[in-house]
Amino acid sequence: MTIKEALIAVALLLVAGLGFAPQARADEWNQKIKFTFDQPVAIPGKVLPAGTYWFELLNSDSDRNTVEIFGRNGERLYAIEQTAAAFRPAATNNVEVRFAERPHDQPEALLTWYYPGVLYGHQFIYSPRTEKMLARDMRQEVLVSPRGSVIVPSSEAAG
Repeated sequence: MTIKEALIAVALLLVAGLGFAPQARADEWNQKIKFTFDQPVAIPGKVLPAGTYWFELLNSDSDRNTVEIFGRNGERLYAIEQTAAAFRPAATNNVEVRFAERPHDQPEALLTWYYPGVLYGHQFIYSPRTEKMLARDMRQEVLVSPRGSVIVPSSEAAG
């Protein structure tokens, strides 16, 4: 089993343990959605502090794999992340988010997110070194059913 296959298998377990309420959809084109993290979350190259963020696709006809991450009011741009297409077998009406659980002194790493109603999602691209560490960390401990909410999508409509 390759590292990516292991990541996908563990990520599916994570999603099975997370219960999300149906989401308000902004626009399937930009896939804008609001997330509130109750703890810091790692993305490639940085850590987002606990708080509320808007994730949306870059406004481009040719590039559907660049995710912009804005702060609570949508004014501050925290990150622009290149992603790879990730596919799921069936679309759901819920957001699906997958994390790599890390040691207790490091934030969980965001691996993929899927917008409601679409088959493809966005897999964040980490450096080869970080990808190896994420795979190692996940073998040590896997989050299946969190006691607290790791991420809670807002029920507010994007707009």
